[in-house]
Amino acid sequence: MSHKSQTTLRIFTWPATIAVLGAAGLFAALFGDGPWDALAWLGLGIPAVLSLRALHGR
Repeated sequence: MSHKSQTTLRIFTWPATIAVLGAAGLFAALFGDGPWDALAWLGLGIPAVLSLRALHGR
């Protein structure tokens, strides 16, 4: 069997995307009401759903 090495960019793309979504959700929650609330729900909800989905799948 051969081991195929992955680049650092390929390894950290999804975790970095999820981290940026979470940070954007936190900042949106601090900025205000109305549309900011929707952005906060999305920014914090998507990482939570992805985490629960990954845990449930195992």
